Amino acid sequence: MNDPQGYFVFFHAQALEALGAPIQPYLLGEGENKHILCREVDTGGALIEMTLSGQTQDGRTVQIQLMVPGAMVRMIVSAHGDEQFGFQPRFVAAPTQASPAMGPPASTGTPTGTPTQAAPPKP
Repeated sequence: MNDPQGYFVFFHAQALEALGAPIQPYLLGEGENKHILCREVDTGGALIEMTLSGQTQDGRTVQIQLMVPGAMVRMIVSAHGDEQFGFQPRFVAAPTQASPAMGPPASTGTPTGTPTQAAPPKP
């Protein structure tokens, strides 16, 4: 199976309307799920730069860089299937030892340390 590698960039509906016909050849999906599949995404500025792979009419592979204002993008989703993703540990955690009980030491009787005698039970 040929899994996609890269990022899915989803746009606001108003952004697609504003970008018009020039953005249409790059879009995948239907309706509000229209998106672009990119190899790389750079979000370090006012414009979001997307790097795509494309083909010319004669079949040559070309690299396309598409930039749009950051406010037009609704969501970016990672499509990398070969890596772990999320907030889980990326290594096997060693078993932890039980920590000693914290708090004041157990009382041994009276404040002087001598044991107290229990009162005999009442009849």
